[in-house]
Amino acid sequence: MTENRNYLQKYAMHFGTYMGVYWILKFILFPLAIHIPFLSFLFVILTLAVPIIGYYYTKMYRDKICGGSIQFSHAVLFSIFMYMFASLLVAVAHYAYFQFIDHGFIINYYTQQWEELLKQNSALIENKEIIIATIDSVKSWSAINITMQLLSWDVFWGSILAIPTGLMVMKKAKPENNVPSQL
Repeated sequence: MTENRNYLQKYAMHFGTYMGVYWILKFILFPLAIHIPFLSFLFVILTLAVPIIGYYYTKMYRDKICGGSIQFSHAVLFSIFMYMFASLLVAVAHYAYFQFIDHGFIINYYTQQWEELLKQNSALIENKEIIIATIDSVKSWSAINITMQLLSWDVFWGSILAIPTGLMVMKKAKPENNVPSQL
């Protein structure tokens, strides 16, 4: 078992790369969903599939690398690392998008939606000043601010998802039967 822990980082990077590429492809749908509403639905479905894919990769790691058994702490650590490496990879794509492609489109679109909501329902919404201050703050975010926010969000949720994944994947090693051979 201790030998398999040496492979933890290597395979977390390996599966984290697959997960990161999946997240990048999924992220492409996000700005397109503003113009094509069906893509928003597809984005949500693909987002809900992330824990299933994480479970599958962790189970594959358990079965192929760890010999079919894994402790809870080992499974959680593998899952956290996998999500962390995926988050780092998708953060590069987020930064490239927000720095070179977006030019404030998404932030402006959603802040405009919030401002219209405030105008239409101003009597129903409490703490309008806080919402307006938040909108003004978000308008001033740079690409690196958005990327760091998304990175921390991905790592946080990956750490949360690692706990139920570890519980579902953990499996104790079967004790070896030391039965003497019969002559």
